Amino acid sequence: MYHIPVLLNESIKGLNIRPGGIYVDVTFGNGGHSRKILEHLTTGRLIAFDRDQDADRNLINDERFIFINQNYRYLKNFLKFQGIFHIDGLLADLGISSWQIDQPDRGFSIRLEGDLDMRMDRSQELTASQIINTYSEEGLIQLFRQYGEIGNARRLAEEIANERSVRIFRTTEDLRKIILRTAPRGKENQYLAKAFQAIRIEVNEELDSLKDLLKHTNELLNPEGRIVVIAYHSLEDRLVKNYFRTGNFEGIPEKDFFGKQIMPLKPVNRKAIMPSASEQQANPRSRSAKLRIAEKI
Repeated sequence: MYHIPVLLNESIKGLNIRPGGIYVDVTFGNGGHSRKILEHLTTGRLIAFDRDQDADRNLINDERFIFINQNYRYLKNFLKFQGIFHIDGLLADLGISSWQIDQPDRGFSIRLEGDLDMRMDRSQELTASQIINTYSEEGLIQLFRQYGEIGNARRLAEEIANERSVRIFRTTEDLRKIILRTAPRGKENQYLAKAFQAIRIEVNEELDSLKDLLKHTNELLNPEGRIVVIAYHSLEDRLVKNYFRTGNFEGIPEKDFFGKQIMPLKPVNRKAIMPSASEQQANPRSRSAKLRIAEKI
């Protein structure tokens, strides 16, 4: 299995699909969510994005379906190229897929040894190896604090800087050994996951891409159109929650000339929807998922 779609029924229900509408799945992966969307369409169309070249092995043979092998941060431009200027709904299942985690050569796994890569799009230049081997010590401190929320980021960066003064980091195991030196006892896996997450976010510019996606979707959505986002860590979820509630990423309400709060989107669910106990048991990687839905006013 390439990837088990998380919160499948909840996300499809959240889209409130119109059979003749235009929908976008910006994280195609194995196509699990896309196939479900197509089941609800008649004359409608579905455009799917994925920047990972491996996703094209799962393409759907359906005249209503278009696949674009690109980063979703350029959503607006590529839809315009297809002659699409407005959409009725968009789904984003953020993070990395089970397939990507389980491929050692991709470098995403904290368990499997592989190249220090972590690129979602392997045609880009920046890799995890370049970050670890060339970023300044202060740059690494900022990275681990901001994207990994690691308390002892300075000590971790110092250990990496000391080690790379005598040898080059080439594999995930090279990095893993150094990270474990500063990991709190009993929380080694959690600490490793945070450190790897921080590097992955930097490699793929994930948060900046998410910001661009949210802004473009807001511009593209038809009235009463919906955006459904599944996030897997607090940094992503905070951006989504703030933007849905206030129209900005800081979460600070803004008012127009008449004192009315500016709200281009209306949250559909007050609290994030979490996977059920049965889904978490069947798919442990779904445990951290949070689904939020907003509707264009």
